[in-house]
Amino acid sequence: MIKVGVLGSGSMGSGIAQVAATAGHNVVLVDNNPEALNSAKSKLQKIMNRLIEKGRLDEQTAADIQERISYELSMDAFASCGLVIEAIIEDLDIKKTVFRRLEEIVSSDCLIASNTSSLSISAIGSALEKANRFLGIHFFNPAPLMKLVEIIPALQTSDSNLILARETINSWSKITVLAKDTPGFIVNRIARPFYSEALRMYDEGIADFATIDWALTEIAGFRMGPFTLMDYIGNDINYKVTETVYASFFYDGRFMPSFTQKRLADSGYYGRKAGRGYYDYSEGAEMPLANKDMDLGKQIADRVVVMLINLAADTLFMQVANESDIDLAMTKGVNYPKGLLAWANELGLQNCVDKLDALYDEYREERYRCCPLLRRMARNGQTFFNK
Repeated sequence: MIKVGVLGSGSMGSGIAQVAATAGHNVVLVDNNPEALNSAKSKLQKIMNRLIEKGRLDEQTAADIQERISYELSMDAFASCGLVIEAIIEDLDIKKTVFRRLEEIVSSDCLIASNTSSLSISAIGSALEKANRFLGIHFFNPAPLMKLVEIIPALQTSDSNLILARETINSWSKITVLAKDTPGFIVNRIARPFYSEALRMYDEGIADFATIDWALTEIAGFRMGPFTLMDYIGNDINYKVTETVYASFFYDGRFMPSFTQKRLADSGYYGRKAGRGYYDYSEGAEMPLANKDMDLGKQIADRVVVMLINLAADTLFMQVANESDIDLAMTKGVNYPKGLLAWANELGLQNCVDKLDALYDEYREERYRCCPLLRRMARNGQTFFNK
């Protein structure tokens, strides 16, 4: 069994290390910040204790997992690894510099991967002399709990290394989906309207945060409303991903960020971790009550769902991923109540087209343009998974 290296001991890096160690690999977790490493080790101890208390692990298994992880300050410790996954800051130049250094350390057949959620895999891979062994392996946070992993080959990735990487991650009890190297891959591309359309309705005064969250949880069936979820993720992180995807799509209006979220991020209102975001999390603060008008709630839910369906159809249209992987990604990666393409079938493709056309007729904005594939399939009486 290969030794696995993980670069970066933040929540994502330490989570990946836990997953690999749980699967039986010896793991080297590297961070040049000793305090971060100590924090990662301490947090893993607490996680193991909770799992023991809940009866999910016995004490020996938990001890074995912890024993398999070594904590190191230098990338030189990656020399004997067969797979190294980078999980550091989302900065292309920094990643390129790191990978150039990493390539000097690891063996010629070591697989090298980035956990980036929004940067081009091919662009990162261009820093390597032997880029055919480089690809994207994108986990979702928290990595030990979220089953989905997006596998993204660079233009340079060889077929054999792609197969090897996917087989390795599958062996970690994960569900992998294959995505083309495009901005946001599958999940972060398709999910944008869940946030942006909710923000747009708030900006227009259609409803407040609590009402929009209520509509999307109680009527549409999502586990968390968009404003609760953005506060959980962090408005700084969520806004940065939206801004990156928008720029990467050459400022396509469908991915336009919101000034409301930018103001919150700029003000340090990051959400739960800051004590303030769309909601106030300070001690004694009361959560606002939703306006539970069913007609308004259905209008909100329908608008967001049809926008998500439109981007899911566009992801298929542009051959970013196949139908099965698209729906699997959204249900397993972000816990959507249904796969969006299956949801489109349920609602009726022509119904989805009509709702999108009504929005476009009202606003005349690019964000509401209907995907050509969705329109074509509706016209031909086709459905997804049965064209």
